[in-house]
Amino acid sequence: MQDICWGSIGCGDVMEIKSGPALQNVTHSNLVGVMRRNGQLAEDFARRHGIQKWYNDAQSLVDDPDINAIYIATPPNTHLQFTQMAAQAGKPIYVEKPMANSYAECQEMIHVCQKHDVPLYVAYYRRALPRFLKVKEILESGKLGEIKEVRVQLLHTAKEGDVSGEPNWRVVPKIAGCGYFCDLGSHIFDLLQFLLGNINKASGILANTGKHYQAEDFIEADFRFESGLRGSGVWNFNSEVDVDRTKILGTKGEVEYTHFAEDDVTVKSESGEAHFNIPNPLHIQQPLIQLIVDELRGIGKCPSTGISAAKTNWVMDSVLGRNPMSL
Repeated sequence: MQDICWGSIGCGDVMEIKSGPALQNVTHSNLVGVMRRNGQLAEDFARRHGIQKWYNDAQSLVDDPDINAIYIATPPNTHLQFTQMAAQAGKPIYVEKPMANSYAECQEMIHVCQKHDVPLYVAYYRRALPRFLKVKEILESGKLGEIKEVRVQLLHTAKEGDVSGEPNWRVVPKIAGCGYFCDLGSHIFDLLQFLLGNINKASGILANTGKHYQAEDFIEADFRFESGLRGSGVWNFNSEVDVDRTKILGTKGEVEYTHFAEDDVTVKSESGEAHFNIPNPLHIQQPLIQLIVDELRGIGKCPSTGISAAKTNWVMDSVLGRNPMSL
């Protein structure tokens, strides 16, 4: 491919700043068309962002001959359906995270893409962000010694809308897979596997402490990497305080970082304490999308694929007690 001409199934909030402008700004990339079931909203998005075409039907967008790659920016329960549609049309796919509502669905997505010889990428964009590449560099430098333990904390006070009962698909398990843990925890587990290797054991304790919605709001997880490294984490979305902290400890030091806030990456080692302030780009998916476009053009490799993302769904299923099939 010379130029990647994207069609997006879905053009909601994630498209406004995170991904839509990135699809337009990346070298050799164009956003040609968008689709939303509400045609007026699709037309409004297209008009505001200078996009040529809009649709209210996904198949029509997929079949457009001017579109040669598909971005799926819809809730997770639709990812399998739209991946099958795009793969059957022979068009490369970039799908939002989490990849699907279960590891089994991820395997179906991988299978249909392999059957039709179609590349499949997933929007775990932290794998391409400079601040997390700095964390990877620190871990691989050896200055922390042998890595022994991972500790994760993600605590949030309850959202006013959830307390008042406003509709929110992110806390409806049939749509989102679970609650905020699927939305935010998936980013954390995917990044940890990018930094430290695959997780092959995981379990969890779940609770619904606030009763604001159907899904769980408290998760305590224990997990193990293939290397034997131990990990633990707490996710609490009905907390009294807000905390975003991951700490990776070694025999000679530790590194601490936030996943969602843009606080410094902090390193403590035998040589002292260091802080790295590395801001995220405005359009946060742009570095990963550039890698996808480059790979589709025969240059380099993208680090976030259906294969890597499915492993994150396996971990999530294990923590949630869903007994996923073997990796």
